Amino acid sequence: MQKPFEVKGQMIGGERPVVCVPVTEYESEDIVEKIRRLTEKKVQMIEWRADCFSGAAEPDRVRQVLEQIRPLVQETVMLFTFRTKKQGGKGTLPEKQILYLNEIAAKSGCMDLIDLEFFEAARPEKEIRRFQRMGVHVIASHHDFDGTPDDRILHMLLDQMQQGGADVAKLAVMPRDADDVIRLLKVTNDIKRKYPSLPLVTMSMGGLGVISRVAGEVFGSCITFGADGAVSAPGQMQMERLTAVLDALHESMCQENSAKI
Repeated sequence: MQKPFEVKGQMIGGERPVVCVPVTEYESEDIVEKIRRLTEKKVQMIEWRADCFSGAAEPDRVRQVLEQIRPLVQETVMLFTFRTKKQGGKGTLPEKQILYLNEIAAKSGCMDLIDLEFFEAARPEKEIRRFQRMGVHVIASHHDFDGTPDDRILHMLLDQMQQGGADVAKLAVMPRDADDVIRLLKVTNDIKRKYPSLPLVTMSMGGLGVISRVAGEVFGSCITFGADGAVSAPGQMQMERLTAVLDALHESMCQENSAKI
């Protein structure tokens, strides 16, 4: 059964969302330097988007980057992601090669979480268990850049990811109007009530859905993605502004709760 968990002092699945900053640089030296700068800024969590890396098709080059960043991230939560084009990324590798890269990352000693595109994997439950045995947590993810499916489908997607045994279930969708954003937030709240111990990540992408990126403490989404420069998905706020908004919301919610007591 899934439950909130702590990694390097950060609670994944707690009340307040953790801010994760994607690294999408193309060359290895730029990747390492960007991660170095982010750790110096004391960011809570970093996602290495390995699908953006020029050497992603060469496992030895991926290993070299992981070796270089290992001493930099001893106190920073790290997420390894290879996002396929079908799911909105830049990756074109076959599943077997992607899983091998995930395995390299899981065994690297510097990655704490692995992103697995749940519905692109032939046997996602098996892969989730395999990576968990390697000592990392797994985020089961699904992205829909074409729209926001109806509520029944949204529930089904999250139900299946929860049943697959991943430590975190992540769903990102594209809204066509404000109603789509409201529906996504409602489904998030419903799923959190259904599986209260499941660490859940949802977002409505694009400018229209930006409210979903700051409302996690209210509706139950435990990680939100903020940019440091270039964005990795539509609607991402810059991390400093995102953090300031989350701080303000958290402070107001705590004040209200204290007043009730």
